[in-house]
Amino acid sequence: MIELDRVTKLYGSVIGVNDVSVALGGGAHGLVGPNGAGKTTFLGLVTGQLRPTLGRVRVFGAAPFGNPAVLRRIGYCPAADLLDRGTTPLEWVRYLVRLTGYTAAAATARATRALEQVGLSAASRRPLATLSKGMRQRAKLAGAIAHDPDLLVLDEPFDGLDPVARHDLVELVRTWARTRSLVVASHLLHEVEALDAGLAVILGGRLVASGDAAEIRRLVEGLPGDVRVRCAEPRAFAELAIAMEGVEAVRVDGDTVLVATRAPGGFVAAVVPRACAAGLTLLEVAPADRSLDGMFGHLVRLHRGIRA
Repeated sequence: MIELDRVTKLYGSVIGVNDVSVALGGGAHGLVGPNGAGKTTFLGLVTGQLRPTLGRVRVFGAAPFGNPAVLRRIGYCPAADLLDRGTTPLEWVRYLVRLTGYTAAAATARATRALEQVGLSAASRRPLATLSKGMRQRAKLAGAIAHDPDLLVLDEPFDGLDPVARHDLVELVRTWARTRSLVVASHLLHEVEALDAGLAVILGGRLVASGDAAEIRRLVEGLPGDVRVRCAEPRAFAELAIAMEGVEAVRVDGDTVLVATRAPGGFVAAVVPRACAAGLTLLEVAPADRSLDGMFGHLVRLHRGIRA
């Protein structure tokens, strides 16, 4: 569905994305990274708003830049807020549908249906200036789905939504992804996790990891990390730990021992039975956070040259 081959995008001397190669098939994909990581540039290349400085971009097998045949098949919800506050959601969405080639009557019908899907029917004829940010987010999403695209591209789509609206729109997008394709960019990993999407992690304009959650978890399991152990006999535990394979450093602070190891998961599995066999009393064993949020933070710190 989407293929980037050694793509670099420069803004003068500033790098937006740097030598990115990735192939994404159909289905749901999450693009995660902190603000400024290059997510919006990546989406701009995919949606044909930007031309790569180097490399090749293909969407549905063709270059998207300046290609109406490809662009008609893409629905895009940008991160930027809607600026024309004098128009109404119905006018805005209807205008976007007309751009894809539908007649005025068909565009009105599609816009009305899309606004109903996102829960904005009651406010569809109110000026955008009178709507909350969350309601304007719904209007943007309606504009992205109204022409029934094959690929839906969402940039920070749930920003500004209250919890109920967030839940409703997550369910809407999940339903969409069952039959068509989806790319969602977010700096909040739990939003992508809720969509059951594959993950691509972008940092500093580079794609540093991609795959499903299990694949990235296996990747992070192999990275160095810390294990914090509270023990009734901390010095005895430290002596036991420092002799184990893969341990790089041990620090004792009161009843807590901080162990830096090349394989935190393997260390925990091995050290607990050894400590018990030696008669040591373990009060707490806390390996590095292996949740998706923890893994994401670990990759960010690693990219910045900070030990986990």
